[in-house]
Amino acid sequence: MNNHFFSDYFAKLQDMNQLWWKELDSGKAAMNTPVTKALNDVNLEDATEFFGKAAAQPGALAKVQMDWWENQVKIWQNVAIGNTTAESAFIKPAKDDKRFSDPAWENEAFYNYIKQSYLLFSNTMRETIDSIEGVDDKAKERLGYFSRQAINALSPTNFVTTNPELAKLTVETNGENLIKGMELLQEDLQSSADVLKIRMTNDSAFELGVTIAKTEGEVVFKNELFELIQYKPLTEAVHKTPLLIVPPFINKYYILDLRDHNSMVRWLLEQGHTVFMMSWRNPDASMKDIDFDNYVLDGVVKAVDAVEDITGQKHINTVGYCIGGTLLATTLAYYAAKRMRNRIKSATFFTTLLDFSQPGEIGAYINDPIITAIEAQNDANGYMDGRSLSVTFSLLRENSLYWNYYVNNYLKGNSLIDFDLLYWNGDSTNVAAKCHNTLLRQFYLDNKLVENKGYKVGGVYIDLSKIKVPTYFISTQEDHIALWQGTYRGAKQLGGKSTFVLGESGHIAGIVNHPQKNKYGFWVNDSNEENAEVWLAGAKREDGSWWTHWNGWLTEFSPAEQVSPRAIGSETYAPLYVAPGDYVKQVLPLSES
Repeated sequence: MNNHFFSDYFAKLQDMNQLWWKELDSGKAAMNTPVTKALNDVNLEDATEFFGKAAAQPGALAKVQMDWWENQVKIWQNVAIGNTTAESAFIKPAKDDKRFSDPAWENEAFYNYIKQSYLLFSNTMRETIDSIEGVDDKAKERLGYFSRQAINALSPTNFVTTNPELAKLTVETNGENLIKGMELLQEDLQSSADVLKIRMTNDSAFELGVTIAKTEGEVVFKNELFELIQYKPLTEAVHKTPLLIVPPFINKYYILDLRDHNSMVRWLLEQGHTVFMMSWRNPDASMKDIDFDNYVLDGVVKAVDAVEDITGQKHINTVGYCIGGTLLATTLAYYAAKRMRNRIKSATFFTTLLDFSQPGEIGAYINDPIITAIEAQNDANGYMDGRSLSVTFSLLRENSLYWNYYVNNYLKGNSLIDFDLLYWNGDSTNVAAKCHNTLLRQFYLDNKLVENKGYKVGGVYIDLSKIKVPTYFISTQEDHIALWQGTYRGAKQLGGKSTFVLGESGHIAGIVNHPQKNKYGFWVNDSNEENAEVWLAGAKREDGSWWTHWNGWLTEFSPAEQVSPRAIGSETYAPLYVAPGDYVKQVLPLSES
Protein backbone atom coordinates (compact mmCIF):
# COMPACT_ATOMS: atom_id res chain seq x y z
CA MET A 1 0.00 0.00 0.00
CA ASN A 2 1.16 3.57 -0.60
CA ASN A 3 2.64 5.65 2.21
CA HIS A 4 -0.38 7.92 2.38
CA PHE A 5 -3.05 5.22 2.58
CA PHE A 6 -3.45 5.08 6.35
CA SER A 7 -3.22 8.86 6.83
CA ASP A 8 -5.79 9.44 4.06
CA TYR A 9 -8.06 6.67 5.28
CA PHE A 10 -8.05 7.77 8.91
CA ALA A 11 -8.57 11.40 7.88
CA LYS A 12 -11.74 10.29 6.09
CA LEU A 13 -12.67 8.18 9.11
CA GLN A 14 -12.26 11.20 11.39
CA ASP A 15 -14.55 13.22 9.11
CA MET A 16 -17.10 10.42 9.30
CA ASN A 17 -16.93 10.32 13.09
CA GLN A 18 -17.47 14.06 13.32
CA LEU A 19 -20.49 13.80 11.02
CA TRP A 20 -21.85 10.87 13.07
CA TRP A 21 -21.53 12.73 16.39
CA LYS A 22 -23.12 15.81 14.84
CA GLU A 23 -26.07 13.67 13.78
CA LEU A 24 -26.33 12.19 17.27
CA ASP A 25 -26.40 15.65 18.80
CA SER A 26 -29.08 16.83 16.37
CA GLY A 27 -31.21 13.75 16.99
CA LYS A 28 -31.00 12.71 13.34
CA ALA A 29 -29.33 9.34 13.90
CA ALA A 30 -31.60 6.33 13.85
CA MET A 31 -30.86 5.28 17.43
CA ASN A 32 -32.52 8.47 18.72
CA THR A 33 -35.89 7.99 17.04
CA PRO A 34 -39.07 6.84 18.81
CA VAL A 35 -39.39 4.08 16.21
CA THR A 36 -36.00 2.60 17.10
CA LYS A 37 -36.91 2.66 20.80
CA ALA A 38 -40.21 0.91 20.03
CA LEU A 39 -38.40 -1.69 17.91
CA ASN A 40 -35.95 -2.36 20.73
CA ASP A 41 -38.79 -2.69 23.26
CA VAL A 42 -40.74 -5.09 21.02
CA ASN A 43 -37.64 -7.16 20.30
CA LEU A 44 -36.86 -7.35 24.02
CA GLU A 45 -40.41 -8.46 24.77
CA ASP A 46 -40.27 -11.09 22.02
CA ALA A 47 -36.87 -12.34 23.22
CA THR A 48 -38.10 -12.53 26.82
CA GLU A 49 -41.08 -14.63 25.73
CA PHE A 50 -38.85 -16.84 23.59
CA PHE A 51 -36.28 -17.55 26.30
CA GLY A 52 -39.03 -18.12 28.82
CA LYS A 53 -40.53 -20.82 26.60
CA ALA A 54 -37.10 -22.21 25.74
CA ALA A 55 -36.23 -22.64 29.42
CA ALA A 56 -39.15 -25.05 29.71
CA GLN A 57 -37.98 -27.02 26.65
CA PRO A 58 -34.30 -27.81 27.36
CA GLY A 59 -34.41 -30.89 25.16
CA ALA A 60 -35.24 -28.89 22.04
CA LEU A 61 -32.38 -26.45 22.63
CA ALA A 62 -29.96 -29.22 23.49
CA LYS A 63 -30.70 -31.01 20.23
CA VAL A 64 -30.14 -27.87 18.14
CA GLN A 65 -26.89 -27.12 19.97
CA MET A 66 -25.66 -30.69 19.59
CA ASP A 67 -26.48 -30.68 15.87
CA TRP A 68 -24.58 -27.41 15.50
CA TRP A 69 -21.52 -28.78 17.26
CA GLU A 70 -21.49 -31.98 15.24
CA ASN A 71 -21.87 -30.10 11.98
CA GLN A 72 -19.15 -27.63 12.99
CA VAL A 73 -16.75 -30.52 13.54
CA LYS A 74 -17.69 -32.03 10.17
CA ILE A 75 -16.97 -28.72 8.42
CA TRP A 76 -13.57 -28.49 10.10
CA GLN A 77 -12.65 -32.06 9.25
CA ASN A 78 -13.78 -31.64 5.65
CA VAL A 79 -11.75 -28.46 5.13
CA ALA A 80 -8.72 -29.80 7.01
CA ILE A 81 -8.30 -32.72 4.59
CA GLY A 82 -8.58 -30.38 1.59
CA ASN A 83 -12.16 -30.99 0.49
CA THR A 84 -12.94 -27.41 -0.52
CA THR A 85 -14.79 -27.93 -3.79
CA ALA A 86 -18.43 -26.89 -4.18
CA GLU A 87 -19.46 -30.53 -4.45
CA SER A 88 -17.73 -31.51 -1.19
CA ALA A 89 -19.00 -28.54 0.85
CA PHE A 90 -21.00 -29.66 3.86
CA ILE A 91 -23.05 -26.42 3.98
CA LYS A 92 -23.91 -24.74 0.69
CA PRO A 93 -25.33 -21.24 0.04
CA ALA A 94 -28.84 -20.98 -1.34
CA LYS A 95 -29.04 -20.96 -5.14
CA ASP A 96 -29.95 -17.26 -5.20
CA ASP A 97 -27.24 -16.27 -2.68
CA LYS A 98 -24.60 -14.42 -4.72
CA ARG A 99 -22.43 -13.28 -1.81
CA PHE A 100 -19.94 -16.16 -2.07
CA SER A 101 -19.30 -16.19 -5.82
CA ASP A 102 -15.56 -15.43 -5.61
CA PRO A 103 -13.52 -18.66 -6.23
CA ALA A 104 -11.51 -18.11 -3.04
CA TRP A 105 -14.56 -18.99 -0.94
CA GLU A 106 -14.12 -22.53 -2.22
CA ASN A 107 -10.47 -22.84 -3.13
CA GLU A 108 -8.85 -21.39 0.00
CA ALA A 109 -9.36 -23.40 3.18
CA PHE A 110 -9.46 -20.36 5.49
CA TYR A 111 -12.26 -18.64 3.61
CA ASN A 112 -14.06 -21.91 2.88
CA TYR A 113 -14.22 -22.62 6.61
CA ILE A 114 -15.46 -19.09 7.39
CA LYS A 115 -18.17 -19.36 4.74
CA GLN A 116 -19.50 -22.74 5.87
CA SER A 117 -19.32 -21.83 9.57
CA TYR A 118 -21.26 -18.64 8.93
CA LEU A 119 -23.93 -20.41 6.88
CA LEU A 120 -24.23 -23.08 9.57
CA PHE A 121 -24.66 -20.41 12.23
CA SER A 122 -27.33 -18.71 10.12
CA ASN A 123 -29.21 -21.99 9.64
CA THR A 124 -28.89 -22.87 13.32
CA MET A 125 -30.37 -19.56 14.46
CA ARG A 126 -33.39 -20.15 12.24
CA GLU A 127 -33.76 -23.72 13.49
CA THR A 128 -33.47 -22.57 17.11
CA ILE A 129 -36.35 -20.13 16.72
CA ASP A 130 -38.47 -22.70 14.91
CA SER A 131 -37.77 -25.45 17.47
CA ILE A 132 -39.35 -23.70 20.46
CA GLU A 133 -43.08 -24.34 20.77
CA GLY A 134 -45.65 -22.07 22.36
CA VAL A 135 -44.20 -18.76 21.19
CA ASP A 136 -46.78 -16.40 19.70
CA ASP A 137 -46.77 -16.71 15.90
CA LYS A 138 -46.31 -12.97 15.34
CA ALA A 139 -43.49 -12.85 17.88
CA LYS A 140 -41.79 -15.80 16.19
CA GLU A 141 -42.10 -14.07 12.80
CA ARG A 142 -40.49 -10.92 14.21
CA LEU A 143 -37.71 -12.90 15.89
CA GLY A 144 -37.00 -14.68 12.61
CA TYR A 145 -37.03 -11.47 10.58
CA PHE A 146 -34.86 -9.33 12.87
CA SER A 147 -32.48 -12.20 13.61
CA ARG A 148 -32.00 -12.63 9.87
CA GLN A 149 -31.29 -8.92 9.54
CA ALA A 150 -28.62 -9.07 12.24
CA ILE A 151 -27.03 -12.25 10.89
CA ASN A 152 -26.85 -10.93 7.33
CA ALA A 153 -25.38 -7.64 8.57
CA LEU A 154 -22.59 -9.69 10.16
CA SER A 155 -21.89 -11.72 7.04
CA PRO A 156 -18.14 -12.20 6.41
CA THR A 157 -18.73 -10.79 2.93
CA ASN A 158 -19.39 -7.37 4.51
CA PHE A 159 -15.89 -6.97 5.99
CA VAL A 160 -12.51 -6.45 4.33
CA THR A 161 -10.64 -8.85 6.61
CA THR A 162 -13.00 -11.79 6.01
CA ASN A 163 -13.85 -11.27 2.35
CA PRO A 164 -11.10 -12.57 0.02
CA GLU A 165 -12.24 -10.42 -2.89
CA LEU A 166 -12.07 -7.26 -0.78
CA ALA A 167 -8.75 -8.17 0.81
CA LYS A 168 -7.17 -8.77 -2.60
CA LEU A 169 -8.66 -5.60 -4.06
CA THR A 170 -7.43 -3.48 -1.16
CA VAL A 171 -3.86 -4.71 -1.67
CA GLU A 172 -3.97 -4.33 -5.46
CA THR A 173 -5.31 -0.76 -5.34
CA ASN A 174 -3.15 0.33 -2.41
CA GLY A 175 -6.33 0.94 -0.44
CA GLU A 176 -7.79 3.41 -2.92
CA ASN A 177 -11.04 1.40 -2.92
CA LEU A 178 -11.56 2.20 0.78
CA ILE A 179 -10.70 5.87 0.33
CA LYS A 180 -13.19 6.23 -2.50
CA GLY A 181 -15.75 4.17 -0.60
CA MET A 182 -15.42 6.39 2.45
CA GLU A 183 -16.13 9.44 0.29
CA LEU A 184 -19.27 7.80 -1.10
CA LEU A 185 -20.38 6.83 2.42
CA GLN A 186 -19.91 10.37 3.66
CA GLU A 187 -21.99 11.74 0.78
CA ASP A 188 -24.75 9.19 1.37
CA LEU A 189 -24.88 9.92 5.10
CA GLN A 190 -25.35 13.61 4.41
CA SER A 191 -28.25 12.93 2.03
CA SER A 192 -29.94 10.26 4.19
CA ALA A 193 -32.70 10.71 6.74
CA ASP A 194 -32.61 8.73 10.02
CA VAL A 195 -31.08 5.58 8.46
CA LEU A 196 -28.34 5.19 5.88
CA LYS A 197 -29.78 5.24 2.37
CA ILE A 198 -27.25 3.75 -0.05
CA ARG A 199 -27.20 5.09 -3.57
CA MET A 200 -27.71 2.33 -6.09
CA THR A 201 -26.99 4.21 -9.30
CA ASN A 202 -25.39 7.29 -10.82
CA ASP A 203 -28.02 9.99 -10.31
CA SER A 204 -26.37 12.41 -12.74
CA ALA A 205 -26.89 9.98 -15.65
CA PHE A 206 -30.63 10.64 -15.86
CA GLU A 207 -32.82 13.65 -16.43
CA LEU A 208 -36.60 13.57 -16.22
CA GLY A 209 -38.21 14.48 -19.52
CA VAL A 210 -34.92 13.98 -21.39
CA THR A 211 -33.55 10.48 -20.77
CA ILE A 212 -36.44 9.00 -18.77
CA ALA A 213 -40.14 9.88 -18.34
CA LYS A 214 -39.93 11.37 -21.81
CA THR A 215 -43.05 10.05 -23.56
CA GLU A 216 -44.66 13.14 -25.08
CA GLY A 217 -47.68 14.60 -23.36
CA GLU A 218 -48.97 17.59 -21.43
CA VAL A 219 -50.28 18.33 -17.97
CA VAL A 220 -53.99 19.11 -18.37
CA PHE A 221 -55.00 19.47 -14.73
CA LYS A 222 -53.29 20.35 -11.46
CA ASN A 223 -54.36 20.72 -7.85
CA GLU A 224 -52.61 20.50 -4.48
CA LEU A 225 -52.35 16.70 -4.72
CA PHE A 226 -51.58 15.73 -8.29
CA GLU A 227 -50.99 16.68 -11.90
CA LEU A 228 -52.84 14.84 -14.66
CA ILE A 229 -50.82 14.03 -17.77
CA GLN A 230 -52.46 13.29 -21.11
CA TYR A 231 -50.09 11.59 -23.54
CA LYS A 232 -49.79 12.32 -27.23
CA PRO A 233 -51.30 9.50 -29.35
CA LEU A 234 -48.97 7.37 -31.47
CA THR A 235 -51.50 5.67 -33.78
CA GLU A 236 -53.74 6.89 -36.61
CA ALA A 237 -56.82 5.70 -34.71
CA VAL A 238 -57.43 5.02 -31.03
CA HIS A 239 -59.77 2.91 -28.91
CA LYS A 240 -62.91 4.76 -27.97
CA THR A 241 -62.53 4.10 -24.23
CA PRO A 242 -59.64 6.04 -22.61
CA LEU A 243 -57.35 4.65 -19.93
CA LEU A 244 -56.51 6.34 -16.60
CA ILE A 245 -53.50 5.08 -14.59
CA VAL A 246 -53.37 5.65 -10.81
CA PRO A 247 -49.77 5.07 -9.65
CA PRO A 248 -48.83 4.69 -5.97
CA PHE A 249 -48.38 7.96 -4.09
CA ILE A 250 -45.47 6.43 -2.17
CA ASN A 251 -43.43 6.29 -5.40
CA LYS A 252 -43.17 8.34 -8.57
CA TYR A 253 -45.23 7.40 -11.60
CA TYR A 254 -42.39 7.09 -14.11
CA ILE A 255 -41.64 3.49 -13.20
CA LEU A 256 -44.23 2.97 -15.97
CA ASP A 257 -42.41 5.37 -18.32
CA LEU A 258 -38.69 4.83 -17.92
CA ARG A 259 -37.16 4.61 -21.42
CA ASP A 260 -38.61 3.70 -24.81
CA HIS A 261 -37.63 0.02 -24.58
CA ASN A 262 -39.34 -0.54 -21.20
CA SER A 263 -42.07 2.11 -21.05
CA MET A 264 -45.56 0.70 -20.44
CA VAL A 265 -47.02 4.12 -21.25
CA ARG A 266 -45.43 4.16 -24.69
CA TRP A 267 -46.43 0.54 -25.36
CA LEU A 268 -50.07 1.27 -24.47
CA LEU A 269 -50.05 4.25 -26.82
CA GLU A 270 -48.69 2.00 -29.55
CA GLN A 271 -51.65 -0.34 -28.95
CA GLY A 272 -54.02 2.54 -29.63
CA HIS A 273 -55.00 3.55 -26.10
CA THR A 274 -55.58 7.14 -25.03
CA VAL A 275 -53.51 7.22 -21.84
CA PHE A 276 -53.81 9.54 -18.83
CA MET A 277 -51.41 9.38 -15.87
CA MET A 278 -51.69 10.85 -12.39
CA SER A 279 -48.46 12.34 -11.02
CA TRP A 280 -48.61 12.83 -7.26
CA ARG A 281 -47.13 15.76 -5.36
CA ASN A 282 -44.23 14.95 -3.04
CA PRO A 283 -45.65 15.92 0.38
CA ASP A 284 -43.96 18.29 2.81
CA ALA A 285 -44.99 19.24 6.36
CA SER A 286 -47.68 21.60 5.06
CA MET A 287 -49.62 18.51 3.90
CA LYS A 288 -49.55 16.74 7.26
CA ASP A 289 -53.38 16.60 7.50
CA ILE A 290 -53.91 15.09 4.05
CA ASP A 291 -55.53 11.70 4.58
CA PHE A 292 -56.18 8.69 2.38
CA ASP A 293 -59.75 9.82 1.65
CA ASN A 294 -58.36 13.11 0.32
CA TYR A 295 -56.47 11.08 -2.28
CA VAL A 296 -59.82 9.54 -3.24
CA LEU A 297 -61.96 12.67 -3.34
CA ASP A 298 -59.42 15.27 -4.47
CA GLY A 299 -57.32 12.78 -6.39
CA VAL A 300 -58.86 9.92 -8.33
CA VAL A 301 -62.39 11.41 -8.45
CA LYS A 302 -61.03 14.66 -9.90
CA ALA A 303 -58.93 12.76 -12.43
CA VAL A 304 -61.93 10.73 -13.62
CA ASP A 305 -63.90 13.96 -14.08
CA ALA A 306 -61.12 15.42 -16.21
CA VAL A 307 -60.69 12.32 -18.38
CA GLU A 308 -64.43 12.16 -19.08
CA ASP A 309 -64.56 15.84 -20.03
CA ILE A 310 -61.49 15.72 -22.27
CA THR A 311 -62.49 12.55 -24.13
CA GLY A 312 -66.27 13.02 -24.11
CA GLN A 313 -66.67 9.46 -22.78
CA LYS A 314 -68.97 8.55 -19.89
CA HIS A 315 -67.06 5.35 -19.08
CA ILE A 316 -63.31 4.85 -18.80
CA ASN A 317 -60.87 2.01 -18.15
CA THR A 318 -58.71 2.37 -15.06
CA VAL A 319 -55.45 0.96 -13.67
CA GLY A 320 -54.03 1.12 -10.14
CA TYR A 321 -50.51 0.07 -9.14
CA CYS A 322 -49.73 -1.14 -5.59
CA ILE A 323 -51.25 1.35 -3.09
CA GLY A 324 -52.58 3.19 -6.14
CA GLY A 325 -54.70 0.09 -6.73
CA THR A 326 -55.93 0.22 -3.14
CA LEU A 327 -56.84 3.84 -3.80
CA LEU A 328 -58.63 2.98 -7.04
CA ALA A 329 -60.68 0.21 -5.39
CA THR A 330 -61.63 2.59 -2.57
CA THR A 331 -62.79 5.12 -5.17
CA LEU A 332 -64.94 2.53 -6.94
CA ALA A 333 -66.47 1.52 -3.60
CA TYR A 334 -67.13 5.19 -2.85
CA TYR A 335 -68.97 5.61 -6.16
CA ALA A 336 -71.07 2.55 -5.26
CA ALA A 337 -71.79 3.79 -1.74
CA LYS A 338 -72.95 7.17 -3.09
CA ARG A 339 -75.06 5.35 -5.70
CA MET A 340 -73.51 7.44 -8.43
CA ARG A 341 -73.76 6.45 -12.07
CA ASN A 342 -71.30 3.81 -13.21
CA ARG A 343 -68.33 5.70 -14.59
CA ILE A 344 -65.74 2.92 -14.72
CA LYS A 345 -65.86 0.28 -17.46
CA SER A 346 -63.04 -1.88 -16.10
CA ALA A 347 -60.42 -1.77 -13.36
CA THR A 348 -56.95 -3.36 -13.41
CA PHE A 349 -54.87 -3.83 -10.28
CA PHE A 350 -51.09 -4.23 -10.36
CA THR A 351 -49.72 -5.98 -7.22
CA THR A 352 -52.51 -4.52 -5.09
CA LEU A 353 -53.45 -5.42 -1.52
CA LEU A 354 -57.08 -4.93 -0.50
CA ASP A 355 -57.10 -7.54 2.26
CA PHE A 356 -54.11 -6.71 4.48
CA SER A 357 -54.27 -9.82 6.66
CA GLN A 358 -51.27 -11.31 4.82
CA PRO A 359 -48.86 -8.39 4.32
CA GLY A 360 -45.64 -10.37 3.96
CA GLU A 361 -42.39 -9.56 5.76
CA ILE A 362 -43.41 -5.93 6.27
CA GLY A 363 -45.65 -7.50 8.92
CA ALA A 364 -42.64 -7.49 11.27
CA TYR A 365 -43.34 -3.77 11.75
CA ILE A 366 -47.13 -4.12 11.99
CA ASN A 367 -47.97 -4.08 15.68
CA ASP A 368 -49.40 -1.46 18.01
CA PRO A 369 -46.20 -0.29 19.80
CA ILE A 370 -44.23 0.24 16.58
CA ILE A 371 -47.13 1.86 14.75
CA THR A 372 -47.76 4.17 17.72
CA ALA A 373 -44.12 5.26 17.58
CA ILE A 374 -44.29 5.80 13.81
CA GLU A 375 -47.45 7.86 14.25
CA ALA A 376 -45.73 10.06 16.85
CA GLN A 377 -42.74 10.54 14.56
CA ASN A 378 -44.97 11.29 11.57
CA ASP A 379 -47.02 13.82 13.55
CA ALA A 380 -43.83 15.57 14.70
CA ASN A 381 -42.37 15.76 11.18
CA GLY A 382 -45.60 16.23 9.23
CA TYR A 383 -44.75 13.29 6.94
CA MET A 384 -43.10 9.90 6.72
CA ASP A 385 -39.70 10.55 5.15
CA GLY A 386 -39.53 8.68 1.86
CA ARG A 387 -35.82 8.01 2.25
CA SER A 388 -36.39 6.00 5.42
CA LEU A 389 -39.34 4.24 3.82
CA SER A 390 -37.16 3.28 0.87
CA VAL A 391 -34.55 1.71 3.17
CA THR A 392 -37.27 -0.25 4.99
CA PHE A 393 -38.42 -1.81 1.71
CA SER A 394 -34.83 -2.49 0.62
CA LEU A 395 -34.19 -4.35 3.88
CA LEU A 396 -36.96 -6.78 3.06
CA ARG A 397 -34.36 -8.18 0.63
CA GLU A 398 -31.32 -7.03 2.55
CA ASN A 399 -28.59 -9.04 0.80
CA SER A 400 -29.50 -8.08 -2.76
CA LEU A 401 -30.96 -4.60 -2.17
CA TYR A 402 -28.83 -3.25 0.66
CA TRP A 403 -25.63 -5.05 1.68
CA ASN A 404 -24.74 -5.80 -1.93
CA TYR A 405 -24.57 -2.05 -2.58
CA TYR A 406 -22.82 -1.42 0.75
CA VAL A 407 -20.00 -3.73 -0.31
CA ASN A 408 -19.91 -2.54 -3.92
CA ASN A 409 -19.91 1.18 -3.07
CA TYR A 410 -18.10 1.57 0.24
CA LEU A 411 -15.70 -1.39 0.35
CA LYS A 412 -14.96 -1.98 -3.31
CA GLY A 413 -15.19 1.72 -4.13
CA ASN A 414 -16.77 0.95 -7.50
CA SER A 415 -18.22 3.68 -9.65
CA LEU A 416 -21.99 3.85 -9.56
CA ILE A 417 -23.73 2.29 -12.55
CA ASP A 418 -26.28 3.90 -14.87
CA PHE A 419 -29.53 1.99 -14.35
CA ASP A 420 -32.89 3.65 -14.92
CA LEU A 421 -34.90 1.37 -12.64
CA LEU A 422 -32.46 1.89 -9.75
CA TYR A 423 -32.55 5.64 -10.35
CA TRP A 424 -36.33 5.55 -9.94
CA ASN A 425 -35.96 3.38 -6.84
CA GLY A 426 -33.73 6.01 -5.24
CA ASP A 427 -35.98 8.94 -6.19
CA SER A 428 -37.99 8.71 -2.98
CA THR A 429 -41.35 10.25 -2.08
CA ASN A 430 -42.65 11.32 1.31
CA VAL A 431 -46.06 10.22 2.58
CA ALA A 432 -48.29 12.77 4.34
CA ALA A 433 -48.41 12.09 8.09
CA LYS A 434 -52.14 11.51 8.48
CA CYS A 435 -52.33 9.36 5.35
CA HIS A 436 -49.40 7.17 6.40
CA ASN A 437 -50.91 6.76 9.86
CA THR A 438 -54.19 5.62 8.28
CA LEU A 439 -52.44 3.12 6.04
CA LEU A 440 -50.54 1.57 8.94
CA ARG A 441 -53.24 1.46 11.60
CA GLN A 442 -56.55 1.19 9.77
CA PHE A 443 -55.41 -0.88 6.79
CA TYR A 444 -52.35 -2.93 7.76
CA LEU A 445 -53.03 -3.38 11.48
CA ASP A 446 -56.85 -3.39 11.71
CA ASN A 447 -57.65 -4.46 8.10
CA LYS A 448 -60.58 -1.99 8.05
CA LEU A 449 -60.86 -1.90 4.27
CA VAL A 450 -62.47 -5.34 4.09
CA GLU A 451 -64.44 -4.97 7.33
CA ASN A 452 -68.17 -4.30 7.24
CA LYS A 453 -68.58 -0.58 7.99
CA GLY A 454 -64.88 -0.44 8.62
CA TYR A 455 -63.80 2.60 6.61
CA LYS A 456 -65.50 5.84 5.57
CA VAL A 457 -64.88 8.08 2.57
CA GLY A 458 -66.74 11.37 2.20
CA GLY A 459 -68.97 10.53 5.16
CA VAL A 460 -70.14 7.13 3.82
CA TYR A 461 -69.00 3.62 4.66
CA ILE A 462 -67.55 1.77 1.72
CA ASP A 463 -68.09 -1.87 0.83
CA LEU A 464 -65.69 -3.52 -1.63
CA SER A 465 -68.26 -6.19 -2.45
CA LYS A 466 -70.38 -3.48 -4.08
CA ILE A 467 -67.76 -3.09 -6.81
CA LYS A 468 -69.36 -4.84 -9.80
CA VAL A 469 -67.12 -3.76 -12.69
CA PRO A 470 -64.90 -6.38 -14.37
CA THR A 471 -61.46 -6.48 -12.76
CA TYR A 472 -58.03 -7.81 -13.72
CA PHE A 473 -55.48 -8.57 -10.99
CA ILE A 474 -51.84 -9.05 -11.95
CA SER A 475 -49.52 -10.09 -9.13
CA THR A 476 -46.01 -11.53 -9.14
CA GLN A 477 -44.67 -14.74 -7.70
CA GLU A 478 -41.62 -13.29 -5.95
CA ASP A 479 -43.24 -10.08 -4.70
CA HIS A 480 -41.91 -9.30 -1.20
CA ILE A 481 -44.01 -6.14 -0.74
CA ALA A 482 -47.47 -7.42 -1.71
CA LEU A 483 -47.52 -11.21 -1.40
CA TRP A 484 -49.50 -12.65 -4.28
CA GLN A 485 -51.47 -14.89 -1.93
CA GLY A 486 -52.56 -11.71 -0.15
CA THR A 487 -53.53 -9.93 -3.35
CA TYR A 488 -55.53 -13.04 -4.34
CA ARG A 489 -57.48 -12.77 -1.08
CA GLY A 490 -58.23 -9.14 -1.89
CA ALA A 491 -59.51 -10.00 -5.36
CA LYS A 492 -62.07 -12.28 -3.72
CA GLN A 493 -63.52 -9.30 -1.85
CA LEU A 494 -64.96 -7.67 -4.99
CA GLY A 495 -68.43 -8.32 -6.35
CA GLY A 496 -67.81 -8.30 -10.10
CA LYS A 497 -66.16 -10.82 -12.40
CA SER A 498 -62.45 -10.96 -11.64
CA THR A 499 -59.52 -12.30 -13.69
CA PHE A 500 -56.39 -13.17 -11.72
CA VAL A 501 -52.98 -13.55 -13.38
CA LEU A 502 -49.68 -14.41 -11.70
CA GLY A 503 -46.49 -13.16 -13.31
CA GLU A 504 -42.93 -14.31 -12.74
CA SER A 505 -40.31 -12.22 -10.90
CA GLY A 506 -41.05 -9.50 -8.33
CA HIS A 507 -42.93 -6.33 -7.45
CA ILE A 508 -41.22 -4.17 -10.09
CA ALA A 509 -39.47 -6.41 -12.64
CA GLY A 510 -42.53 -8.63 -12.93
CA ILE A 511 -44.73 -5.66 -13.80
CA VAL A 512 -42.29 -3.71 -16.00
CA ASN A 513 -41.97 -6.67 -18.37
CA HIS A 514 -42.01 -5.37 -21.94
CA PRO A 515 -43.08 -8.00 -24.52
CA GLN A 516 -39.98 -7.38 -26.63
CA LYS A 517 -37.77 -8.69 -23.83
CA ASN A 518 -39.61 -12.03 -23.73
CA LYS A 519 -38.11 -12.48 -20.26
CA TYR A 520 -40.80 -13.56 -17.80
CA GLY A 521 -43.88 -15.69 -18.28
CA PHE A 522 -47.15 -15.83 -16.34
CA TRP A 523 -49.85 -18.20 -15.07
CA VAL A 524 -53.56 -18.07 -15.88
CA ASN A 525 -56.51 -19.99 -14.51
CA ASP A 526 -60.16 -19.16 -15.18
CA SER A 527 -61.28 -21.29 -12.23
CA ASN A 528 -62.66 -19.26 -9.32
CA GLU A 529 -60.86 -21.03 -6.47
CA GLU A 530 -61.15 -19.88 -2.86
CA ASN A 531 -57.54 -20.77 -2.06
CA ALA A 532 -54.58 -19.16 -3.84
CA GLU A 533 -52.38 -22.26 -3.82
CA VAL A 534 -55.23 -24.37 -5.23
CA TRP A 535 -55.62 -21.76 -7.98
CA LEU A 536 -51.89 -21.98 -8.81
CA ALA A 537 -51.94 -25.79 -8.83
CA GLY A 538 -54.53 -25.68 -11.61
CA ALA A 539 -53.02 -22.75 -13.49
CA LYS A 540 -51.37 -22.90 -16.91
CA ARG A 541 -48.04 -21.20 -17.53
CA GLU A 542 -47.79 -19.00 -20.61
CA ASP A 543 -44.61 -17.72 -22.24
CA GLY A 544 -44.06 -14.03 -22.86
CA SER A 545 -45.22 -10.90 -21.11
CA TRP A 546 -48.57 -10.66 -19.36
CA TRP A 547 -48.96 -7.24 -21.08
CA THR A 548 -50.30 -8.87 -24.24
CA HIS A 549 -52.74 -11.02 -22.27
CA TRP A 550 -53.95 -7.95 -20.38
CA ASN A 551 -54.30 -5.89 -23.55
CA GLY A 552 -56.51 -8.61 -25.02
CA TRP A 553 -58.67 -8.51 -21.89
CA LEU A 554 -58.67 -4.71 -21.85
CA THR A 555 -59.85 -4.29 -25.43
CA GLU A 556 -62.92 -6.37 -24.60
CA PHE A 557 -64.12 -3.32 -22.70
CA SER A 558 -63.27 -0.88 -25.45
CA PRO A 559 -65.81 -0.83 -28.28
CA ALA A 560 -64.45 -2.18 -31.56
CA GLU A 561 -65.18 1.23 -33.01
CA GLN A 562 -62.01 3.26 -33.43
CA VAL A 563 -61.97 7.03 -33.27
CA SER A 564 -59.57 9.69 -34.42
CA PRO A 565 -56.74 10.54 -32.02
CA ARG A 566 -57.94 13.03 -29.47
CA ALA A 567 -56.56 16.50 -29.05
CA ILE A 568 -54.80 17.10 -25.77
CA GLY A 569 -56.96 18.91 -23.23
CA SER A 570 -60.36 20.57 -23.62
CA GLU A 571 -61.99 23.92 -23.09
CA THR A 572 -62.36 23.15 -19.38
CA TYR A 573 -59.00 21.42 -19.02
CA ALA A 574 -56.62 23.43 -21.16
CA PRO A 575 -53.01 22.15 -21.38
CA LEU A 576 -50.82 23.79 -18.73
CA TYR A 577 -47.28 22.68 -19.63
CA VAL A 578 -45.43 19.72 -21.10
CA ALA A 579 -44.93 16.37 -19.41
CA PRO A 580 -43.50 15.15 -17.15
CA GLY A 581 -44.71 18.23 -15.24
CA ASP A 582 -43.46 19.79 -12.02
CA TYR A 583 -44.49 17.47 -9.18
CA VAL A 584 -42.40 14.54 -10.38
CA LYS A 585 -39.28 16.72 -10.26
CA GLN A 586 -39.56 17.35 -6.52
CA VAL A 587 -36.65 15.53 -4.85
CA LEU A 588 -35.90 14.86 -1.19
CA PRO A 589 -35.25 16.55 1.11
CA LEU A 590 -37.97 19.10 0.34
CA SER A 591 -38.05 22.66 1.53
CA GLU A 592 -41.37 23.48 3.16
CA SER A 593 -43.78 25.39 0.95
